[in-house]
Amino acid sequence: MSPISRPSRAVLGASVAALTMVVATGCGPDNSDPAGAQTTAPSVAAGTSGKPGAAPIKLPTVEELKSWKLDDWDKWAKANVVTPAVKGYWTLQKLLNAKPKPLPQPPTPGPSQAPTAQPAGTAPAQPTGAQPPAGPDQPPTAVSAKPVAHPFPKNMHVNGKIFFKDGNEDYVCSGTVVSDPANPGKSNLVWTASHCLHGGKGNSYYTDITFAPAFNSNGVLSGGNKQKSKLEDAEPYGEWGATSGMVSPQWTAEADPERGGPWSQYDFGIIKVANPDPNGKSLEETVGGSVPLWFNAPREQLAAVSNYGFPEARPFDGVELEHCDGGKPAAKPGDPSRPAMLMIGCNMTGGSSGGGWYTTKDGKPALVSDTSVGNNANTYEAGPYLEDVAAHMFDYFSKKAK
Repeated sequence: MSPISRPSRAVLGASVAALTMVVATGCGPDNSDPAGAQTTAPSVAAGTSGKPGAAPIKLPTVEELKSWKLDDWDKWAKANVVTPAVKGYWTLQKLLNAKPKPLPQPPTPGPSQAPTAQPAGTAPAQPTGAQPPAGPDQPPTAVSAKPVAHPFPKNMHVNGKIFFKDGNEDYVCSGTVVSDPANPGKSNLVWTASHCLHGGKGNSYYTDITFAPAFNSNGVLSGGNKQKSKLEDAEPYGEWGATSGMVSPQWTAEADPERGGPWSQYDFGIIKVANPDPNGKSLEETVGGSVPLWFNAPREQLAAVSNYGFPEARPFDGVELEHCDGGKPAAKPGDPSRPAMLMIGCNMTGGSSGGGWYTTKDGKPALVSDTSVGNNANTYEAGPYLEDVAAHMFDYFSKKAK
């Protein structure tokens, strides 16, 4: 991202540096090539757990993480919790003033940060399509984002904005209503990026995490009308506060808030939200649908990918749902032990982070990634390839999240 999309970062609260089940109510791409940082997570102490004397928890290596069972995820998730946010925190002015989350600066190129190619036949066994041989990091041709016309088509109501607090600052990302296998037709799950939920190594989960589906779907805030509208006009379905959430262990163990690295290859997160009406229906029933996740999607079958989000930094204003039709994504190489990221041409800016990447599977939309990183020139965006780690985390969360 250009410097204009990177406001100064607020000081975070207590460290949580471990995978956490978030109890709360309720970004923009500019990360670096995720190559060259450490690939084995260190041992760290569990953060604030609510249980005095919580023992340090050894974070898993990438290979260990791939084989985690539900019990492993459960033990990890229960190590730390945070308290619910105050209901009614968000006002229209706070929503409109929320800033795109500043992202890490690219590291200075050097021999230790160059992508390491894996000759064909030498890579460890991977799920189909997970890690092709790394090649030159050639950004794709830039694609201009297009706004979704108002009023949104009903199938676009699954897209929304995620608002959260980092210290004393208010920030915004994007998210997508995804299908919940444990609750078919009644999902309350929203997919986004890790950096929209957690501050990375040595930091904690954000607070006041809230999802506003179909934000400004009727266009009431468009055309310079931000100051002339009411909160309920901009949020047709209200604000859905997060009751729990999860990001990848590698993100909490490794992510440097000031520079990029291989943690971006695991930059995905999930929250469960609650209807602001205690007697209301599920999120999926309310907005009229959800998008299924497609894990381990064969790369050769990803012929046409489009990403959606609410870019906030200039030249965008954060009130329009934009999309880039990026075609077949390129592989953005990084740490060869982790899946190469997907990369498409796109000029979206801060605020689009966490937005869903769609393709077609069996004639229907499927989500294959989320916006994680970009470049200073705003010519491309990249997102994590969702393989076994993401699939296992989601499986646990679907079955256990409260």
